[in-house]
Amino acid sequence: MKGEGKMVIMSKMKWVGLVGLVLSAFSLFVHFLLARYTEEGISDYQSSVTIFSWRPIFENSDFAKNSPLYRRLWGQVRRLESLHPDANPRGYYADPRSESSGYVFVRIQGGFHEIRNSICDVVAISRLLNATLVIPEIQSTTSSKGISSEFKSFAYLYNEDQFMAALVKDVKVVKTLPQNLKGARRKKKIPSFRVPNSASPYFYLHHVLPVLNKHAVVELVVSEGGCLQAILPPHLEEYQRLRCRVGFHALRFRQEVQELATKILHRLRAPGRPFIAFDPGMTRDALAYHGCAELFQDVHTELIQHKRAWMKKHGIVKGKLSVNSAKQRLNGSCPLMPEEVGILLRAYGYSWDTILYISGGEVFGGQRTLIPLHAMFENTVDRTSLGAAWEMSRIYGREVNIVDTKLRAPPSVVQEKKLGAWKNAGPRPHPLPPPPARPKYPHNIEGWWGWVAESDNEPESTVMELRTNAHKLLWEAIDYLICVEADVFIPGFDRDGKGRPNFASLVMGHRLYQSAASKTFRLDRKEVVKLLEENREHLYQANHTWLTSIRKHLRRSLIDGVIEASSKSKPFSFLSHPAPECSCLRYDPTKPVEASLGVMHSCPKWMDSEIKTKSKDKETEEDSDEDVSSSSGLFFKNIGGNNQSGGGELIKEESQLDDQEELEGSD
Repeated sequence: MKGEGKMVIMSKMKWVGLVGLVLSAFSLFVHFLLARYTEEGISDYQSSVTIFSWRPIFENSDFAKNSPLYRRLWGQVRRLESLHPDANPRGYYADPRSESSGYVFVRIQGGFHEIRNSICDVVAISRLLNATLVIPEIQSTTSSKGISSEFKSFAYLYNEDQFMAALVKDVKVVKTLPQNLKGARRKKKIPSFRVPNSASPYFYLHHVLPVLNKHAVVELVVSEGGCLQAILPPHLEEYQRLRCRVGFHALRFRQEVQELATKILHRLRAPGRPFIAFDPGMTRDALAYHGCAELFQDVHTELIQHKRAWMKKHGIVKGKLSVNSAKQRLNGSCPLMPEEVGILLRAYGYSWDTILYISGGEVFGGQRTLIPLHAMFENTVDRTSLGAAWEMSRIYGREVNIVDTKLRAPPSVVQEKKLGAWKNAGPRPHPLPPPPARPKYPHNIEGWWGWVAESDNEPESTVMELRTNAHKLLWEAIDYLICVEADVFIPGFDRDGKGRPNFASLVMGHRLYQSAASKTFRLDRKEVVKLLEENREHLYQANHTWLTSIRKHLRRSLIDGVIEASSKSKPFSFLSHPAPECSCLRYDPTKPVEASLGVMHSCPKWMDSEIKTKSKDKETEEDSDEDVSSSSGLFFKNIGGNNQSGGGELIKEESQLDDQEELEGSD
């Protein structure tokens, strides 16, 4: 009886344990589904800190948005408030003709900013040739690059349907070539042009159009980040506005990318604070092209020089292999280091608890170069700290595991004989086997030391590297949306690995078009480096005079940088400076800033009601937004929660005088 009782008890315990395991498994499954498929953004930041690694730290919970300090650091640039976007046609602009000259098929090669520039150019070219544009191809094959086949070519990055719908009154756009022309293209029987960078309209009208009329199709291969000159003749001004409609309205990222960027932006703004977006622009290609190898040390310098040698061999760089990097830096030709940008921001008045978002698919030198910036700003984040890994995986699509197919050398005959002799040595005591060789990890075989000394050429990209390059397009798309919407944007560099405007330049151009008055620091690197060198030994204990000089320069860059961009960036990329063609004025067109930019067109009347409402709201504000007597004290202040250490304190009268001088200098 006792045994039977024990058996019953044991049986019941097993059933209880089994039920508990089933319930636990069901609970885990439900939690997984909720985490995996919840589409709505996290409404309350406090609930998101358990999922994401960023936990913001603020000195003060209250943040006065009506104070003079807030207006100086985060407020709009009042002298640019009259500029507004206006990319609609301003004269007679006919719909695309029903009789097309033929099909234009385009293959675009390059990075994010090169693709975006090129797409705007090919749309303008199609309109110029009265041709039907086939959706451009930006990722020729998905299998060779190891990316998901769910998103092919153009649709991997952009929304095809939005693109076609937005341009219905500008050009005819189709998704693919007709079947007969598809076969001819596969057999390479259609005429092809490798288009030079910044080709003139004459080239297309006198070289491409006759071939298009004869064969009804042409293929354009664009590999230099733009295929139409940035500054067109005055009679083609409508084509400039067409570029704006493409770049700022028709080119929308696909839904998954747009949604993730919106979620990350929501999490950035959840603490209720404005934020700064910073793009370092420190890529290996850019550093090699401009001769900035000596900004780094040992390994990184050698990698940059190897890339420069490769560029020189392929005719991309025409200068010497060894360049004086110190001289290049003083010339303003090298990127500002993240530490230097942090010093500028702290000198301007941004406190240690400011939210700083770092963009860019690559920061050469890795996280080591960002350590000083993290030390100056506690709330330094990027997309990886604001998004979960599974959220990023969703935008990649279903990708297969890549198997390493590299051929490995077989073991040598001598080693095999030694091993066989040792195994068949008989029953006598065996000597201890030799210690195993140090394992060779993939980075030992494929790292820079595996090829820098062996060949002058760059190693061929593996499928995994090609997949990563494709992912970088999506990373930069997310960063692009966040940088455009940021309260403040500051670039570390505005040139790419070919000397042309880069990702940061596109962001600044979009901000100039969409909201010209948003704070965008367009630094004069030559002047900044000069100021930094003047106080190199005392950057962290800066004096009053030096701080005043830095703040004056940053304040001037908000206006002067826009004017300089019209002569420095626009000749290479129209999207980096779309004024005056795509801007209009709400107020007096005789203002000096607008006149220097060439913007003389008045905004349409339908904007009048919005203008009057906003202008009345601003009548009550003070004319000066430079009174920062409560905050101009110094500088790097995060000791014991106190924001008033690291360089002494400025007395109130000196602070007011400093800000008054800054105001006068900016005007």
